[in-house]
Amino acid sequence: MEVIGSGGTGLPGMIAFPDALGRGDWSRLLAWRRVRFTLIFALLVGYPLDLLISGGQPWYTVRALALGAAALFAFGVFEQWPKRVPTPLARWVLQVIGVAAAVPLTTIPIWVMSSGQGDRPFWTSQGELLNFCAMTALGLLLAPWGALAALVRQKDALTRHQAMAFDLERSELERQALDARLQLLQAQVAPHFLFNTLANVQALVDVGSPRAADVLRSLVAYLRAAVPRLNDAATTVRQEAALVRAYLELMHMRMPDRLAFNLDVDIGALDLRCPPMTLLTLTENAVRHGLDPTEEGGRIDIVVRREGDRCRVRVSDTGGGFQEAGQGLGTGLDSLRERLRMVFAGDASLVLGECEPHGVQADVDFPAQATTAR
Repeated sequence: MEVIGSGGTGLPGMIAFPDALGRGDWSRLLAWRRVRFTLIFALLVGYPLDLLISGGQPWYTVRALALGAAALFAFGVFEQWPKRVPTPLARWVLQVIGVAAAVPLTTIPIWVMSSGQGDRPFWTSQGELLNFCAMTALGLLLAPWGALAALVRQKDALTRHQAMAFDLERSELERQALDARLQLLQAQVAPHFLFNTLANVQALVDVGSPRAADVLRSLVAYLRAAVPRLNDAATTVRQEAALVRAYLELMHMRMPDRLAFNLDVDIGALDLRCPPMTLLTLTENAVRHGLDPTEEGGRIDIVVRREGDRCRVRVSDTGGGFQEAGQGLGTGLDSLRERLRMVFAGDASLVLGECEPHGVQADVDFPAQATTAR
């Protein structure tokens, strides 16, 4: 795409042609699009004249090509020079005037050089002078309009280029805003999860449990694997499942008689894209708000299935349910809903429901997208 820059001025009621882009780039003078346009334009003018006047000899075609080359040169020179056009003269006006001036200044030497050696000067021959005047008049009529047509095409190309640039810039800004919002949500999840887990360790220490040291060591090992992933834009279901298993084993050490769990992940879903902390947030919510408030504890079942172009996750527990959870099920779910909405552009859902005879189940549905996350 060949474009020229903005900043030109136009006459009232006429199109405002932009100035050239990148002054000093003389390679644009022989750009193929311009040369092709000039060749076609010259052939359309010269070939019919050869058929009508010179009996099929290519004299007028050659002359038209020479005039076209001169007009192309003038068009390109005044596009680059001078670097600053005096106001109120617009550069496009200077280019059109230059093209028009190139026609007679080129036609004269063409007719002089095309005359045979010893022939009379063309201006002394009525027929040659008539042909010269006709060719000059035709050039003065068509060349400026050809220059205007080229400028209009460049104006349209510039408009399309700017529109594409604006669209790309807007898309980039929207992506940056989305990434910033996602980072903020994940930053909120990180301390929420960490403080909840540390509170569990503190509870063991407070009661003097001999297992507190083992749990703390497991927690440190787990956090070394989990924390670096908190800022990732996306992970896989495989990574999420590994974190959930490590978390549940950690929680099982804290309350071995009150927690049972089962993790069932479809092999076809292991490499699908999954927002960080999705399964972990649901599982931690089930432990904190489902099993912890009850004396007998319960069981947590995690099932991940790929069904066509969708991935479906279900985390259910046999805890106390909504009544035991009190006023709500934690801020983690609100953050998770927002992250799902942003990562999948609204094409994801999180639905909570009650289990029979008691407990809560969370169903997540999102597109089955492959990812290259490590």
